[in-house]
Amino acid sequence: MRIHKISGNGSRCMLVLLFALGASLPACAAGLEVIHAWAPATMPGQQVGAVYMQLRSPADVKLLGIESDAANPVQMHSMSMQNDVMRMRQVPEVDLPAGKIVAFSPGGLHVMLTNLKRPLKAGESVHLKLLLESAPGRRQSVPVSVPIINRPVD
Repeated sequence: MRIHKISGNGSRCMLVLLFALGASLPACAAGLEVIHAWAPATMPGQQVGAVYMQLRSPADVKLLGIESDAANPVQMHSMSMQNDVMRMRQVPEVDLPAGKIVAFSPGGLHVMLTNLKRPLKAGESVHLKLLLESAPGRRQSVPVSVPIINRPVD
């Protein structure tokens, strides 16, 4: 947990607690909120990592893909149980309906970091670029810094 002191208006000070576990701080571009983002630390030699988060957009947008300098490729996957077997499938894009939270979580929709260039170490961050489309041909990217932790978020 980090504590940042923000001063203002004379002697009034406000302490703001920022949790390293994705403290609901919006990574805003076009109003997109990235909430509770985290990535579990990996072991040396491990080639695959994951990122979990919640996304909320004020308008209907599509998440077309994700890029990172930490891995290539970065893919979005869904998981589902079929005939008592957990199946994972790559998802080409994810709809982000206006005002709704879309969760990327363990055992469900998630971000897969493949061919990691180095281990994900607790206390560091992995940097992502979310590629969005708000209308045909209107694309933008949103940078997101995701904290790497040793344990999952409760």
